[in-house]
Amino acid sequence: MGRTIAISNHKGGVGKTTTVVNLAAGLAKMGRKVLVVDLDPQANLTFSFGVSKVEESIYDALKGNIETVPTISVRENLYLVPSSLDLAGAEMELNSEAGREFILKEILDPVKDNYDYVLIDCPPSLGLLTINAFTAADEVVIPIQAHFLAIKGLTKILEVINKVRRRLNPDVQISGVIITLYDKRKILHRDIEETIKTYFKDKVYNTKIRENISLAEAPAQGADIFSYSSNSKGAQDYYNLTLEFLSRHEPDFEFDFEK
Repeated sequence: MGRTIAISNHKGGVGKTTTVVNLAAGLAKMGRKVLVVDLDPQANLTFSFGVSKVEESIYDALKGNIETVPTISVRENLYLVPSSLDLAGAEMELNSEAGREFILKEILDPVKDNYDYVLIDCPPSLGLLTINAFTAADEVVIPIQAHFLAIKGLTKILEVINKVRRRLNPDVQISGVIITLYDKRKILHRDIEETIKTYFKDKVYNTKIRENISLAEAPAQGADIFSYSSNSKGAQDYYNLTLEFLSRHEPDFEFDFEK
């Protein structure tokens, strides 16, 4: 069965889309069949894969304008459900729909088992689109920047996930926390890491994503970090993250993390 994972943090600039792009690319390189869903009206995930124009997007599926999931093959084993700027008005347009929190789940359920993993790139908000993602997902992974203000914003996302669990999707859970934009030389970053681990314990990934200019440059080329700069720190970190992700999700997959 395909595993559906929402990648979410309502604070912008934490490396959420970067994580979806490069984790998905890493999984595809490992031979897993992956579907990524761009649920962000800014369409940064779509652009990061070099897709600039689409005839049909997740917006059309959410609105019921099309009956199939609009899917684009972007790499071997890697498929994209693109976004568009039209999605910006979706929350208001869908607000009067009956069962509006379940629309994305209804779209993905018929196709998710065609993939090993479905990764949903959530918008930087906790509105109806994100609630749809949490309702459709088996689990939520939260990228967190090693910054004090990023910690402060966690309370709200935890509150929303708990409400979704009580009212809409009792099975959804936070399965992982990924520390991003990390610099071990900074005392603040090390302190934030300890705070995150105190709260989330073993849900925190051992692999941390370091600050790396190549990760910022790759989207402009429509490339994942492995294609753009395979020898960079960013590629090394996301390769290790992919291995650790697989070790958490596939019992027979062995991975010894080296600090």
